[in-house]
Order: sequence, then structure tokens, then C-alpha cells
Amino acid sequence: MNDDGAEVADAFARLAMELHEESGLEQTVEAVLQFALQAVSCTHAGVVLAHKGGRLETVAVTDPLVKQSDQLQVDCGEGPSADVVAGQDTILVPDTTSDDRWAIWAPKVAALGLRSVLSVRLHASGITLGVLQLFNSEPYAFETDDDAVAHILARHASVALASAREEESLWQAIDARKLIGQAQGILMERFDINDDQAFAVLRRYSQDHNTKLRDVAQRLIETRRLPD
Repeated sequence: MNDDGAEVADAFARLAMELHEESGLEQTVEAVLQFALQAVSCTHAGVVLAHKGGRLETVAVTDPLVKQSDQLQVDCGEGPSADVVAGQDTILVPDTTSDDRWAIWAPKVAALGLRSVLSVRLHASGITLGVLQLFNSEPYAFETDDDAVAHILARHASVALASAREEESLWQAIDARKLIGQAQGILMERFDINDDQAFAVLRRYSQDHNTKLRDVAQRLIETRRLPD
């Protein structure tokens, strides 16, 4: 392995360690973007997460221009990130001033000063998690090596994001269970009922008011009252 190859391998090893040490989704994404700025020929970077129904959520950017680009995709109803989420693995836009695949979005992004775009799918276990977006203020900025590095980075990021999202969901579930347990305790003490009966009361209010069980419990804990 030559010196350049060793440096790249070392850099990705450091990235893997940093991603492993990050404790939350936001911190993980930020680590990915900071590494992208160093490892790929990009001047701006961002990550959007994919939700049900194809909705995209911008979770981190290195510059407000990236968020503006994301909003333009929403407003125009077209753009590379949406196409990546829909099934494409990678999309390269050499020059936004001459790309005719997104006739509305491309010129608007070019007007922001974003000329080259490289969008790479983030996925794990067959599930699309989102898109790593890399931009450059110059046209034809991304070369073959940049594409290869971006894909390696995307694989590292996908594993870390999947783990972070799973951990975040787990803690949300644990938090919800604690809230529901506290709410059950309040009802048991006030009405002299057992825990099953208290849970049944919470569930009935949840169904009748079309409100999440967690929110019903939170309301009861905060106000000592069930919804009217």
C-alpha cells in the first residue's frame, strides 16, 4: 500500500472510531459531514433523512445554502436527493447550469452558487436511511476518486446512523414506559385501582381523544388531570 493509500485507510479508521464514540443521531451526522469536507472535493455538505411517504428532513448542513437547496427540492417537487430516496444509488450533477434532469430545481440551485452536486444513498439492511449530499461551488469538481471515497464514507455513515437511530428509538421507548408508569401510579393512588385498570384508563383516553398514550401520560403527570 502506498503512502496515499495508507493515509486514506488511517483516515477512515479514525472516522469509524469517531462514529462509534458519538452518542446521538445529530452528533453522528455532524461527524460525517466534517469528515466529508476533508476527504472529498466538496465545499458544502449535508444529510437528509428519509421518512415514510418519501418525506425528507434536513438534519445537518455545513452551510445554510445546503438547507436552501433542500427546500428548493421540496418547493419544486424535484431534485437529486428525492430521486436517490426513490431508488437510485448515486446521482452526479457535473454542472447545475447545464443539467436538464431537473429543469426547475437546477437553475435555482445554480443561482445559489452550488455548481457540482454528488448525492449518495445512505442505507442499511435494505432500508434507505437518507442521502449524503456533497456540493462544490465550482462545476465539474467531483472526480472518480471523490465518488469512491463518498461511497466508502456513506457505508460508514449508514451503519452509524442505523445504530444511532435504533438507540434513539430505544431511549424514546424507555422514556415513554417511564412516563406511562408514573401516570399509572397517579391513577392507582387517586382512584384505588390496580396497575392493569390504570393502564386501561390511559389507553381509553388515548383512543377516545386520538392522542398518543405517551402524550396522555405526560399531560396527566404535568396537570394531574386527564384530558377533558
